[in-house]
Amino acid sequence: MNNVRPESMERIQTLAQAQAFIDAQIAEVRAQVGDKKVLLALSGGVDSSVVAALLIKAIGKQLVCVHVNHGLMRKDESENVIKLFREGLDANLIYVDATDRFLNLLAGVSDPEKKRKIIGAEFINVFADEARKLEGISFLAQGTIYPDILESIKQAEGKKAVKSHHNVGGLPEDLQFDLVEPIKLLFKDEVRVVGEALGLPHAMVYRQPFPGPGLGVRCLGAITRDRLHALREADAILREEFDNAGLNQKVWQYFVVVPDIKSVGVRNESRYEGWPAIIRAVNTTDAMSATIEEIPYAVLHKITARITNEVEGVNRVLYDLTPKPVGTIEWE
Repeated sequence: MNNVRPESMERIQTLAQAQAFIDAQIAEVRAQVGDKKVLLALSGGVDSSVVAALLIKAIGKQLVCVHVNHGLMRKDESENVIKLFREGLDANLIYVDATDRFLNLLAGVSDPEKKRKIIGAEFINVFADEARKLEGISFLAQGTIYPDILESIKQAEGKKAVKSHHNVGGLPEDLQFDLVEPIKLLFKDEVRVVGEALGLPHAMVYRQPFPGPGLGVRCLGAITRDRLHALREADAILREEFDNAGLNQKVWQYFVVVPDIKSVGVRNESRYEGWPAIIRAVNTTDAMSATIEEIPYAVLHKITARITNEVEGVNRVLYDLTPKPVGTIEWE
């Protein structure tokens, strides 16, 4: 399968269409892989989860799932991924805590494209290290989807790419694995339908989208551990309050970004310099364009009060009203 979606390819909107796609991909994967083993980059997001479920159906225990904690995950995310896949899907899962490895490489790096490429390249390095401990690994599976490809190949069309994706633009030239990318011609809404057809839990299929570089592209500028911690805590508060208000069923993606700037505030009747926590909440079907969700002021006030009182280092909360275009969904 090439990287161009055929014009004749119908949008996958029904479970019957999704099942036909699954059957075709199972046959294609079996023909490609044979009796070899496949290493899957399993973040626990919708895309990699669907790939995992599809590959388990296709090749069973030939699939080796590797979940890498790069220190850029959301609060409690790695723990939840491990529990869900080991207990729920009986996946052959390897957990790698590479926090120090990634953060040391990212120290002092502020350029968004450099951060993405460092993270993408180091992911491959981690997988290669794990593959050396295993026998028969010949393939690397990825949850690449079509918007990733569209945004990354614009340079080949004489346009400036929006951004490089860790699973498209960051692969090193000496990659030793052949790629398995069964959903790379699907849009996000189609991936969710396929996930439902595969029998994945609703909570997993409609889980919040999360970029491969994780909080690395939401901790704007050069990443520091203290600001990364503040971002993780603020984001957890946002998600908790959206759940409480029922907005988790209404908003496609919502998260916090924390830039490397400080402003003057007041805490305990004293001058207090802190970072702003910027909330972004968008709705979209294909991730190629996005509209802004109008959040009730009562919810925003509660989130603001909690973040500014509970999160060390943050003294302001802002709300991003920019649609895509002109803004991208992520800030970096």
